[in-house]
Amino acid sequence: MSTAEVYDLARARRPLVPPAPPRAPDDMTAFGRMVAMRRSAIATWGQRAYEEDIIRGRFFGRSSFILNAPDAIRHVLVDNYENYTRTPTAMRVLRPVLGEGLLIAEGRAWKHQRRTLAPAFTPRAVSTLVPHMIAAIDETVVKLEAESGAPFDLYQIMQRMTLEIAGRTMFSFAMGRHGATLRDFVMEYGARLARPHFLDMLLPLSWPSPQDFARARFRKRWTAFVATLMAERRAQGKTDGAPPRDLFDLMGDARDPETGAAFTDEQLGDEVATMILAGHETTATTLFWALYLLALDPATQDEVAREVKVLGANGGALEPERLKFTRAVIDETLRLYPPAFLIARAAGGPDTIAGMPVKTNDIILVAPWLLHRHEKLWRDPNAFIPTRFMAPASSPDRFAYLPFGVGARICIGAHFALVEATLALARLVGAFRVDLADETPVMPEAVVTTQPDRSPMFVITPR
Repeated sequence: MSTAEVYDLARARRPLVPPAPPRAPDDMTAFGRMVAMRRSAIATWGQRAYEEDIIRGRFFGRSSFILNAPDAIRHVLVDNYENYTRTPTAMRVLRPVLGEGLLIAEGRAWKHQRRTLAPAFTPRAVSTLVPHMIAAIDETVVKLEAESGAPFDLYQIMQRMTLEIAGRTMFSFAMGRHGATLRDFVMEYGARLARPHFLDMLLPLSWPSPQDFARARFRKRWTAFVATLMAERRAQGKTDGAPPRDLFDLMGDARDPETGAAFTDEQLGDEVATMILAGHETTATTLFWALYLLALDPATQDEVAREVKVLGANGGALEPERLKFTRAVIDETLRLYPPAFLIARAAGGPDTIAGMPVKTNDIILVAPWLLHRHEKLWRDPNAFIPTRFMAPASSPDRFAYLPFGVGARICIGAHFALVEATLALARLVGAFRVDLADETPVMPEAVVTTQPDRSPMFVITPR
């Protein structure tokens, strides 16, 4: 079936509208929003946020702006991005696990890290890591085949699989001995320390909040664990003159093209933590939501399986660039459930956005969750329609679809993540029919990522 025929068939069907949380009342008080934010940021946004270009409000005595207008977003994230930095709350929450890594670095430190890391994430460099991805994906498929028919927690399985991919692509070794410890760190931080407390938002960054003391203790244990992983990888050695075999080699060999400086051990540890945590958790969440959507939409699931069967005929290897429909499913999943649901910035100096004055320390919010479901920017914004990302449909506005951000600070691992997610979804759906074991809706919660409020059980059947 041609791409145009797939598009016409999908358009003729009534599209799936997956479950979503109720929208907040527009008259919610500041205290009510703060309480709701502890549970999920999605619970703080009312109907206006899905309809209006810009919403101006107040947040602890400062003006706040929610931007849904592409031109305004371009101004903040591209044209004048150096005026806008991460908020103190974000720094409190992220620094204990990411240190001074690329994701939260600012100014000259960020530019040095970005220049130094860029060669490790080019499409050519990522292609050398694909065998690590495929090996971990295929091992997951084999394990599922051995137990197919029983109910599975696919969210947990996707977390384990993407963690294995993160370990192998970073260090060239399996995560069997370290995976449980790493998952414990991630779960501990997400459950206890990642949710912002009232004082996290109220106090200046230079004043520690009560949570910060617990975060500092966590960071001490976490950095020691990352150092153990790095020491184990270094003990394996590296053959002189051999090409890099993993991200650790690529990052260790990297030099700033302007200064020639390499990473110190402390800097390298922060970059390793950033890549492992940011990479595996967001991709696991994306794959969970993609499988959930396909379980709710069997016809679309069959289209993915059909594409995989055709491209994999006669034992052919699956190539991500040829999996166009599967990639469209990933793109649409990232639209409906963007892992990075919120981009928050604080104004470093006065500015003007869409004719409105912005003062120093005002808060600017660009929420992909809102932007991707905005009623002015998308046809059927709440529906699951993968073909909106395929010809003959026109491409979305560059500043209306931001699953990886945009501009200078766009996610450096975007290509890596898309290749991994596309290959994994193709292999899983090509091997199994995926169904839900119960009909209770799964709701998204926006805490650190856009995660499910529970882990539903799935039933998988070999095709």
